[in-house]
Amino acid sequence: MKIQNFKELAKNDLRTAALQIAEAGLQAIDTEAVIRRSVSYKDGDLCVIDKHFSINDNGRLIVIGVGKCALIAARTLEDILGDRINVGAVIDIHSGTLTKMAAYCGTHPFPSEANITATKAIISLLQNLTENDLVLFVISGGGSTLLCQPKNFTCEDEQALLHHLFETGATIEEINTVRKHISLARGGRLAEYAHPARVASLLFSDVPGNNLEFIASGPTIRDTTTIADAQEVLRKYDSENRFRSIADNLIETPKDTKYFANVSNFLAVDNLTALHAMKETSEKLGFSTKIVTAMLYGEARNIGHSVVESLHSAPSRTLFLYGGETTVTIANPKGVGGRNQEVALGAFHDIKEGELIVSVATDGHDNTGFGGALCDIMTKEIAEKKNLAPDIFLKENRSYDFFEAVGDYLMMGDTGSNVSDIVMGMKE
Repeated sequence: MKIQNFKELAKNDLRTAALQIAEAGLQAIDTEAVIRRSVSYKDGDLCVIDKHFSINDNGRLIVIGVGKCALIAARTLEDILGDRINVGAVIDIHSGTLTKMAAYCGTHPFPSEANITATKAIISLLQNLTENDLVLFVISGGGSTLLCQPKNFTCEDEQALLHHLFETGATIEEINTVRKHISLARGGRLAEYAHPARVASLLFSDVPGNNLEFIASGPTIRDTTTIADAQEVLRKYDSENRFRSIADNLIETPKDTKYFANVSNFLAVDNLTALHAMKETSEKLGFSTKIVTAMLYGEARNIGHSVVESLHSAPSRTLFLYGGETTVTIANPKGVGGRNQEVALGAFHDIKEGELIVSVATDGHDNTGFGGALCDIMTKEIAEKKNLAPDIFLKENRSYDFFEAVGDYLMMGDTGSNVSDIVMGMKE
């Protein structure tokens, strides 16, 4: 079971149903399951999703994994492909060992020298390949930070820039637009290095709307953004020109179509995979369910408010499902919390008897050890007994402290998945 404190949270029928539905969504996006239904191999024929790639004795199979799902994906691929893998490397936020590939552990959400070292190792494996070779990539969320190969500035410069963009509320598309133009490993660069080999890239989307070039900053996809686009993002969020030296030294991504002629990118799993599984489970439990959007965005606390507002006029046994990625504008740099916890806390004042909101980080870590939170009338009752002032916690970006005190947090650990966030609004 992915939700480790399921029993502690399941204090009534509505909560129990919500947790069962959330669990169904998390199981549907399990990385091992996704790889096993996406990749097969027999007698020199590698099938990825619905496309076949022949690998003869003159060609090598190189496996590269990048992101929060990379290590689990690589272990599963080793089981499927066995000795047919000639060489490979993965970089993940988790540490571990592999039989046929090198495994590197990097840092997230901010890059480090460990990320740079691992990225160099990956790039070195992509040198001097031939048309007979095949590179199988598995790209997942977190890859933008893990693939760190700065040019014209340092890893510390990138850390400072990311801190600033996160704190000022930049969207993931805006952040990744900049990331592409400060790195020699993003924005199609890995495809460029692999040329002229054939490339099959399995993408685990954590980007609302599934614009593939923004998943892990699109290392195998021809980038449509330019230096000018990245400079526009910096002008928008850096009015004081703190990062002028970066804006003046951005690098262009490869645009020549020849580097992408032999590249096949496949969307293996996304937020809708989870939402459809949740809808199926919820309907079996007797709920009238609507997937409202898989492109949820906006200020987290405001989303919590609007989700609960929509429940007030809904009939009983209603479930609204949302997928996407909200943002938190940080007013207190010392505050501890995550966007999912802030979504739930943002719903606190509006939640009524018989209503429930649950917000889940599918990777299991909502910027903290908690994987998200839920809020209902019981949450309000506990907060009142403990004399907690939710407005203060919200103002100070201390959603973690609030939910730790009331106990209505989700404890999930590493789920082995990462397809952005899931929000549920339920009415009994």
